[in-house]
Amino acid sequence: MSIGSQAERDLDTAAETFAAVRPRLFGIAYRMLGTVADAEDLVQETWLRWQAYDRASVREPAAFLATTITRLAINQAQSARARRETYIGPWLPEPVDTSADPSLGAERGEALEFAVLVLLEKLPPTERAAYVLREAFDYPYAQIADIIQASEASARQLVSRARKHLTEERHVREVTHEEQRRMLGAFLEAAQSGDMAALESLFTADIVSYSDGGGLARASRIPVRTREVVAKYVHAFADRFWVGEVRIVEANGAPAAVLVRDGAIVAFITLDVTADGIRRLQWVLNPQKLERLPLPV
Repeated sequence: MSIGSQAERDLDTAAETFAAVRPRLFGIAYRMLGTVADAEDLVQETWLRWQAYDRASVREPAAFLATTITRLAINQAQSARARRETYIGPWLPEPVDTSADPSLGAERGEALEFAVLVLLEKLPPTERAAYVLREAFDYPYAQIADIIQASEASARQLVSRARKHLTEERHVREVTHEEQRRMLGAFLEAAQSGDMAALESLFTADIVSYSDGGGLARASRIPVRTREVVAKYVHAFADRFWVGEVRIVEANGAPAAVLVRDGAIVAFITLDVTADGIRRLQWVLNPQKLERLPLPV
């Protein structure tokens, strides 16, 4: 047996091992960073490190790879926070198609909703990592502690703190997938017709509308608040914004809508729906965050 052929077989085995856990690695990185490009970059960096590592010394490859990408994501999140301080207008995550994979590589679809990703962005990166590993991937606290290089007690405290923060921020009663879809349809009908009364009836009193244009598309650079003002805001562009075809998609584990013009997606709209009505409107208009969404058929 030649040395070359043995090395090739070892690399093939490494590639197979990596491919088996790749969806999970992407799922961790995406939840941590909120953009597909950044997540893919970290997956690639993890592969390069796996290639170069003394793999014979690794007893549990899946755990090793999850640890590698989580630590990379924590470092990346720290630098991303500084970059987003200069982002033009509100920053929103990049939407991901979850029609084929509702949980996006996780044990469950937690920490994937748009509204939750926005809140996770406000947490310290290590706290965010602990929450993602526990809630989405069901890692035991002892393993989370090893990954984030903390004690098990600290890992538990970080997850508890993150849960409390998200609960306090959202303090909402969840609705079913079917109710989300129904409310999305009602909103789209009222928005396209410019029916202010119908819009106001769908909104909660504390509704906020966020538009992410990133300086590359026309969008409000500040959040728009209150039922009456948001209804006026949506009504104001009803006659020019909806030029094209509106299609319903599954993104980030929930119903959403995209606006298609000339064969390209130009807007993504998702709602945070509670039992009391629509609490958040989120518009992704930045073309760089839309280019990876598949065009609905």
